[in-house]
Amino acid sequence: MYRVSSYVGQFAQALIAGVALATLWVNLAPAAYYDAIEFRLLDLSLPDWAFAMDVTVTPLSLVSDGLMAVFLFFIGKELWEAVVLERGALAGRAKASMPLGAVLGGLIGAAAAWLICSALFVRVEEAGLLTGWTVPLGSDVILCYAVGRLVFGKGHPALHLLLLITIAFDILGLLITGLTNPQAVIRPLWLILPALTLAVTWFGFGHLARPGATERQHRRAHALWPYVVAGLLTWVGVALSGLPAALGLLPLIPIMPHAERSFGLFAEAEAYLTDPLNRMAHHMARALPWILFLFGLTRGGVDVMALAPTTGSVLAALWLGKPLGIIAGALIAGAVTGALLPRDTRLSDLILIAVIAGIGFTVPVLTVGVALPGGRLAEAARLGLVLSLLAGPAALLLARLFGQKRVD
Repeated sequence: MYRVSSYVGQFAQALIAGVALATLWVNLAPAAYYDAIEFRLLDLSLPDWAFAMDVTVTPLSLVSDGLMAVFLFFIGKELWEAVVLERGALAGRAKASMPLGAVLGGLIGAAAAWLICSALFVRVEEAGLLTGWTVPLGSDVILCYAVGRLVFGKGHPALHLLLLITIAFDILGLLITGLTNPQAVIRPLWLILPALTLAVTWFGFGHLARPGATERQHRRAHALWPYVVAGLLTWVGVALSGLPAALGLLPLIPIMPHAERSFGLFAEAEAYLTDPLNRMAHHMARALPWILFLFGLTRGGVDVMALAPTTGSVLAALWLGKPLGIIAGALIAGAVTGALLPRDTRLSDLILIAVIAGIGFTVPVLTVGVALPGGRLAEAARLGLVLSLLAGPAALLLARLFGQKRVD
């Protein structure tokens, strides 16, 4: 079993530091905090041929829509390798069925719990029946990893299963939010830009990294600058199309030359690989602690007095609906396909994974501003997301009751 790189733990520390500073700031000087994160850095008015849009850039939007696209690329690369590459974590239908069942079950369970609790308890006029149901769909890869490492140890196979499930939650949660947002204006013609960019980049560079290529073709395919330019253009097209801008770099992943096999999610061994996809990820890893700190600083400010029924809906979805859905989905998928849990992974490990996945912050916080109207509903939901971090101590206590042995 390949070890997970230590830099993922550094990401968690940076994110928590940003959240702590933001929470302290917003409770001591709320006006100064919101003035800082919503300060207008740039105002743009696009012409009629570009659908006549007005674009305002603030520190909040710069981090959430721009810099977080780097984070989504980083974790999306790991998920793609697990699905596609030989010997990846999901190579083969039998190995894929149980994680897929767990993800689908978790999504359904979280949405169902939110809708039930909102229908029973939320009485705010602006909260319709389907308002906000996408908030708990996402997870938090970084914080779940930090807790998972404490529970399982850095060499346990259950840690890789946890990472796989939470990465899928994050990407699917944000994508579902973008596609179901009734307030979003989708401009599909803008998707022509990323489509053309990816095609030109693939035929001009990416496909040259094939067996039997000449040394000149190999150097051309492995240069990073074409993929950086393509990434910028792809991000612009996705952002202007009305889809979540944070997803704007994900389409670049499949066209980049990659390693022939997967060494495991966030494996230390990937530090020695020289293919463009892994080199790009190595460069991003240096900036990600700062990006996650800024994300925590701009999105993590929590009003501790914002407790409301919406807070309870968030916690019910994350602590009850999602864990029960993960367990049920995995067991049903296993029963239907005959798949077993990964080797050296037990049912108790699956239960612990489900509890840890009840932590929801990074992507759910991104979706709060889209799925919920501003004001008290959003603040109450954000408070619930921060309180969901208590699933970490609960998982540690449950691990002790199970007699869980760490593998370091």
